[in-house]
Amino acid sequence: MFKIKRQDIVQVIKGEDKGKKGKVLEVLFEKKKAIVEGINLVKKHKRQTSQDQQAGIVQIEAPISLANLMVFCKNCNQPARVRFRESRDGTKTRICRKCQGPIER
Repeated sequence: MFKIKRQDIVQVIKGEDKGKKGKVLEVLFEKKKAIVEGINLVKKHKRQTSQDQQAGIVQIEAPISLANLMVFCKNCNQPARVRFRESRDGTKTRICRKCQGPIER
């Protein structure tokens, strides 16, 4: 089970974009990578295939390794490690290791 999910706010801890925060748009489980909004931008040359489409050089988000990301805890206001706590009714919740608060999306 991965600790980073879609719609999470994450912070980059390694690489060119170190320190930047963004929302997870998609998690690629097979590759152990994620696409984060505004992080790891690359330029791609696009051809116009329809009248309303933009042609030329556009910037898109490229996948970034999950090892380079940490979930951002809103309670601590810092990137945090995540652990799971199982309640009596059997549901699992993700909690911050520092403040012991639940991690919300």
